[in-house]
Amino acid sequence: MTIDLTSFPKGGLAVVAGATGGIGSALARQMEASGRFERVERLARSLTPGFDIEDEESIAAAARRIGAMGPLRLFVDATGLLSDAQMQPEKALRQIDPAAMERSFRVNAIGPALMIKHFAPLFPREGKGVLASLSAKVGSIGDNRLGGWISYRASKAALNQIVRTASIELARRQPDLVVLALHPGTVDTGLSRPFARAGLTVRTPDEAARRLLAVIETVGREDSGAFLSHDGERLPW
Repeated sequence: MTIDLTSFPKGGLAVVAGATGGIGSALARQMEASGRFERVERLARSLTPGFDIEDEESIAAAARRIGAMGPLRLFVDATGLLSDAQMQPEKALRQIDPAAMERSFRVNAIGPALMIKHFAPLFPREGKGVLASLSAKVGSIGDNRLGGWISYRASKAALNQIVRTASIELARRQPDLVVLALHPGTVDTGLSRPFARAGLTVRTPDEAARRLLAVIETVGREDSGAFLSHDGERLPW
């Protein structure tokens, strides 16, 4: 099923950062299938030209290149880091490692902030535009009842504050631009798969992408700065 993205003006560009990941690649495919955009650009470290969210010049160079193509209408940041061979989410305070925590913030908060910095100016002043960052429900301070995952939770909470703050400033000069933090749910990807628990609803990347795009289709300027779940629910900060 293809999401009808008719709330966006016809034409313009869509961009997915983290486009080689499970959710990112599904988002890019479905944006193309909608036929709403003149072009869908994919950004990722492994693509050419490379795109490194830990390097501001790499982000700025991508923004300059895409800005020369035409107006931007939809940008989704589908990057994120929970664990890899070098780091795992903490189960207790004693496991906090400053280097791992710093890396989590570089990828989950600073990189997305720099993408907002460089890509937000590419959106037109008029007509719907959406700049969305994939956050996580575990980044909600109000919803935290289990503890653990300290660096990941804190970096996503920081991302949520960045999104909220950016939305206030950008509304002054680009009133039709909607800036969002989106929770995709638990998705069968390399990020979530090692931590999926029995009883959780685990969705395919294609289903997750459809749900996220359905939310993106329905939002308007009054929703800018919101933290929304894949079903449209407003999540507590």
